[in-house]
Amino acid sequence: MVEVTVEETVSCSPDAFLALVMDPRRYAEVDRKLGPVDWVRRDGDVTEFRFRSKLPGFGPGPKVVSRMTLTPGERVDVRIPDRRENRLARRLSTFEARFSCVPVEGGIRVTRWIAFGFPAPLRWLVEPVLRRKLPADVEAEIRGVKRLLER
Repeated sequence: MVEVTVEETVSCSPDAFLALVMDPRRYAEVDRKLGPVDWVRRDGDVTEFRFRSKLPGFGPGPKVVSRMTLTPGERVDVRIPDRRENRLARRLSTFEARFSCVPVEGGIRVTRWIAFGFPAPLRWLVEPVLRRKLPADVEAEIRGVKRLLER
């Protein structure tokens, strides 16, 4: 399994940060792992969207439906739900992610955590590349969030 955690202080409110995360089309402006977004469906604190996945160091992956669940003012949890259209993606990898924020002097402290796991036949090939590439990708993503929200 490959896990990355990045923390950053951002001058904004928790609601502004979490609203950005819950808008996948807008968030794709700062996250290179999100390819084109086909559709977005929001129902209260749950957003589902379909997009073309892109792992750092690899070409485009399969189209995936992702589900984000908001805990207002605190966090967004992301996973790939057990749906028919996710069969290939779920066979190729496991995925979990979280965005959390806590108020601090001058804004919020954002924590971005992301984890990928792969079955044995792929693990030896994919995980070493992700260990090298994913940390810089997530750091760039969070710097992009900071720039976008602090404009």
